[in-house]
Amino acid sequence: QVQLVESGGGLVQAGGSLRLSCAASGRTFSCYAMAWFRQVPGKERDFVASIAWTPWSRSTHYADTVKGRFTISRDNAKNTVYLQMNSLKPEDTAVYYCAADEFIGTRENEYDYWGQGTQVTVSS
Repeated sequence: QVQLVESGGGLVQAGGSLRLSCAASGRTFSCYAMAWFRQVPGKERDFVASIAWTPWSRSTHYADTVKGRFTISRDNAKNTVYLQMNSLKPEDTAVYYCAADEFIGTRENEYDYWGQGTQVTVSS
Protein backbone atom coordinates (compact mmCIF):
# COMPACT_ATOMS: atom_id res chain seq x y z
CA GLN A 1 0.00 0.00 0.00
CA VAL A 2 1.07 3.53 -0.78
CA GLN A 3 -0.52 6.63 0.73
CA LEU A 4 -0.28 9.87 -1.21
CA VAL A 5 -0.93 13.41 0.02
CA GLU A 6 -0.85 16.38 -2.36
CA SER A 7 -0.19 19.98 -1.38
CA GLY A 8 0.71 23.28 -2.98
CA GLY A 9 -2.47 24.10 -4.83
CA GLY A 10 -4.05 27.51 -4.72
CA LEU A 11 -5.12 30.58 -6.66
CA VAL A 12 -2.71 32.19 -9.11
CA GLN A 13 -2.99 34.69 -11.93
CA ALA A 14 -2.47 33.68 -15.52
CA GLY A 15 1.22 33.60 -16.36
CA GLY A 16 2.15 32.72 -12.80
CA SER A 17 3.68 29.61 -11.29
CA LEU A 18 2.87 27.01 -8.69
CA ARG A 19 4.69 23.95 -7.42
CA LEU A 20 2.66 20.96 -6.32
CA SER A 21 4.08 18.35 -3.99
CA CYS A 22 2.98 14.79 -3.35
CA ALA A 23 4.30 13.09 -0.25
CA ALA A 24 4.23 9.30 -0.26
CA SER A 25 4.27 6.85 2.61
CA GLY A 26 3.94 3.12 2.92
CA ARG A 27 5.85 0.85 0.62
CA THR A 28 9.16 1.81 -0.93
CA PHE A 29 8.51 5.03 -2.82
CA SER A 30 11.53 4.63 -5.05
CA CYS A 31 10.02 1.49 -6.61
CA TYR A 32 6.97 3.28 -7.99
CA ALA A 33 6.37 5.28 -11.09
CA MET A 34 4.61 8.53 -10.23
CA ALA A 35 2.21 10.67 -12.18
CA TRP A 36 0.00 13.72 -12.05
CA PHE A 37 -3.51 13.87 -13.44
CA ARG A 38 -6.08 16.62 -13.36
CA GLN A 39 -9.85 16.81 -13.47
CA VAL A 40 -12.46 19.50 -13.96
CA PRO A 41 -16.09 18.99 -12.91
CA GLY A 42 -18.06 16.90 -15.34
CA LYS A 43 -15.02 15.67 -17.24
CA GLU A 44 -12.72 12.70 -17.11
CA ARG A 45 -9.44 12.74 -15.25
CA ASP A 46 -6.68 13.72 -17.71
CA PHE A 47 -3.04 12.75 -17.73
CA VAL A 48 -0.59 15.58 -17.05
CA ALA A 49 2.86 14.07 -16.48
CA SER A 50 4.64 10.94 -15.27
CA ILE A 51 8.11 9.94 -14.15
CA ALA A 52 9.73 6.52 -14.02
CA TRP A 53 11.25 5.05 -10.88
CA THR A 54 14.25 3.12 -12.11
CA PRO A 55 17.59 4.42 -10.79
CA TRP A 56 19.07 4.48 -14.26
CA SER A 57 16.14 6.16 -15.90
CA ARG A 58 14.08 9.07 -14.78
CA SER A 59 12.21 9.17 -18.07
CA THR A 60 9.33 11.59 -18.10
CA HIS A 61 6.21 11.98 -20.17
CA TYR A 62 3.98 15.00 -20.58
CA ALA A 63 0.61 15.77 -22.05
CA ASP A 64 0.92 18.01 -25.10
CA THR A 65 -1.11 20.68 -23.34
CA VAL A 66 1.54 21.16 -20.65
CA LYS A 67 4.76 20.29 -22.48
CA GLY A 68 7.32 23.05 -22.10
CA ARG A 69 5.45 24.64 -19.19
CA PHE A 70 5.26 21.89 -16.54
CA THR A 71 8.10 19.82 -15.10
CA ILE A 72 7.73 16.65 -13.05
CA SER A 73 10.52 15.59 -10.73
CA ARG A 74 11.03 13.34 -7.74
CA ASP A 75 13.18 13.18 -4.65
CA ASN A 76 13.34 9.58 -3.48
CA ALA A 77 15.15 10.58 -0.28
CA LYS A 78 12.13 12.66 0.67
CA ASN A 79 9.52 10.31 -0.78
CA THR A 80 8.12 13.21 -2.73
CA VAL A 81 7.20 13.97 -6.31
CA TYR A 82 6.79 17.52 -7.58
CA LEU A 83 5.01 19.26 -10.40
CA GLN A 84 6.45 22.65 -11.25
CA MET A 85 3.86 24.59 -13.23
CA ASN A 86 4.93 27.72 -15.08
CA SER A 87 3.14 30.05 -17.48
CA LEU A 88 -0.17 28.93 -16.07
CA LYS A 89 -3.33 29.45 -18.09
CA PRO A 90 -6.97 29.61 -17.00
CA GLU A 91 -7.52 26.27 -18.74
CA ASP A 92 -5.08 24.69 -16.29
CA THR A 93 -7.69 25.17 -13.57
CA ALA A 94 -8.55 21.75 -12.15
CA VAL A 95 -8.13 19.44 -9.21
CA TYR A 96 -4.70 17.88 -9.50
CA TYR A 97 -4.16 14.31 -8.36
CA CYS A 98 -0.98 12.42 -7.64
CA ALA A 99 -0.85 8.74 -8.60
CA ALA A 100 1.54 5.83 -8.14
CA ASP A 101 2.02 2.42 -9.67
CA GLU A 102 4.75 -0.13 -10.28
CA PHE A 103 4.61 0.62 -14.00
CA ILE A 104 4.68 3.96 -15.71
CA GLY A 105 1.72 4.91 -17.87
CA THR A 106 -0.45 7.74 -19.11
CA ARG A 107 -3.92 6.36 -18.42
CA GLU A 108 -5.94 6.69 -15.25
CA ASN A 109 -6.68 2.96 -15.05
CA GLU A 110 -2.95 2.16 -15.08
CA TYR A 111 -2.45 3.59 -11.59
CA ASP A 112 -3.45 1.80 -8.41
CA TYR A 113 -2.81 4.49 -5.80
CA TRP A 114 -4.22 7.99 -5.67
CA GLY A 115 -4.08 11.06 -3.48
CA GLN A 116 -7.09 13.13 -2.49
CA GLY A 117 -6.31 15.96 -4.89
CA THR A 118 -5.43 19.64 -4.58
CA GLN A 119 -7.27 22.50 -6.27
CA VAL A 120 -5.44 24.76 -8.70
CA THR A 121 -7.28 27.85 -9.91
CA VAL A 122 -5.81 30.17 -12.52
CA SER A 123 -7.51 33.52 -12.91
CA SER A 124 -7.45 35.49 -16.14
